[in-house]
Amino acid sequence: MDKIKALHDEIIAKVKAYYELAHAPAQNAPFVPGISRINYAGRVFDDRELTNLVDSSLEFWLTSGRYGAEFEKRLAAMLNIKFVLLVNSGSSANLLAFSALTSPLLKERRIKRGDEVITVACGFPTTVAPIIQCGAVPVFIDVDPATANLAADQLELALSPRTRAVMAAHTLGNPFDLNAVKAFCARHHLFLVEDNCDALGSTYNGKLTGTWGDIGTSSFYPPHHLTMGEGGAVYTDDPLLKKIMLSLRDWGRDCCCPPGADNTCGSRFSRRFGTLPDGYDHKYVYSHFGYNLKISDMQAAVGCAQLDKLPLFVRRRKANFQRLYDGLKDLPQFLLPKKYPESDPAWFGFLLTLSGEAAFSRNDLTRHLESHNIQTRNLFAGNLTRHPCFEALEAGADYRVAGTLENTDNLMNDAFWIGVYPGMNDEKLDYMISVIRNYVMNKGMFRP
Repeated sequence: MDKIKALHDEIIAKVKAYYELAHAPAQNAPFVPGISRINYAGRVFDDRELTNLVDSSLEFWLTSGRYGAEFEKRLAAMLNIKFVLLVNSGSSANLLAFSALTSPLLKERRIKRGDEVITVACGFPTTVAPIIQCGAVPVFIDVDPATANLAADQLELALSPRTRAVMAAHTLGNPFDLNAVKAFCARHHLFLVEDNCDALGSTYNGKLTGTWGDIGTSSFYPPHHLTMGEGGAVYTDDPLLKKIMLSLRDWGRDCCCPPGADNTCGSRFSRRFGTLPDGYDHKYVYSHFGYNLKISDMQAAVGCAQLDKLPLFVRRRKANFQRLYDGLKDLPQFLLPKKYPESDPAWFGFLLTLSGEAAFSRNDLTRHLESHNIQTRNLFAGNLTRHPCFEALEAGADYRVAGTLENTDNLMNDAFWIGVYPGMNDEKLDYMISVIRNYVMNKGMFRP
């Protein structure tokens, strides 16, 4: 054992040395304006992510194990929530969260085929896809143009006798009006699912987003607030929803034993389930039609190192957003993001929406920025109902639109965003500001 430990420690030491040679130079490369690429997001890491990854690989456990359990425990403590389950992506987290609401274990509260779920079309498609995939009907409301979040004053307009839930994201890390949405859900006995994939670390009334609703979800894809490469999580305070999501995540089985463990309930061969024979092996009893959405322990190992950095990442995102805001706030050509007074966003990106003062189109400007090595992104799907995936659906039956989606269409046509991720520095931020300001001045529309 001493030889194994010595060899292990030697390998870890060499991994640290490898990081300094292979990765540190890129992490700390000098910025050359116009030459260096400014990505909207990216990985920010040091030798600890690599050493954790290699440490996990040397164990060769492969599936979720001790690092996964550590991450779930630490994230739950950070969120001040009872239960966290890791999954293989944020999209899977949304699928798992919504699928849980269709479980027969919820009895009369379960969401059935044809039931309605209020959401928005201005966002990422996997917030909406699980609603359709589970046979429910998304009901789209418009967004507030100032925050790009769901317009809470439209919720009552969307309500029907078949409404069972609200499922929406905190757009670009900016919390939606949780006071209004929570009150609406409580008034009508609706589930609330918070897609928190872009907002880990954001707060509303001092309480972290993702913990206000029945279920919250996170993504750990590289652009997000922390990364495992791939990965995601669902979280809840409700023990029944936790039980359902654990079953659905792990093939739909009724057993709650972790990988590699047997008979933690103490009655593996002594119970009866359905019409199965008495004493049928509980590890092979299925209470749901589930999935396999687990992650590997190597991914969780990277995530554990990233969790240590999350407070710093959140501070940097806030500071980077503020620097961009201060540098662009006097330009009448743009509507800059606003937040609710109760919220403190851990921003995912910096949204710019053209105003009526602009003498150029969104695409004109984004092409200009891209030509100057500044990466841009549209506001995800823009208006999801206009995408080819909706051509096979019947409006009014497979989905509904409550009111109009005028603001959604405006954002689809006139909005884009640039990055504020922790890998930015003041040089990059100031360069983006200068390129945008110079473009506006050259168009003859600058008003100091």
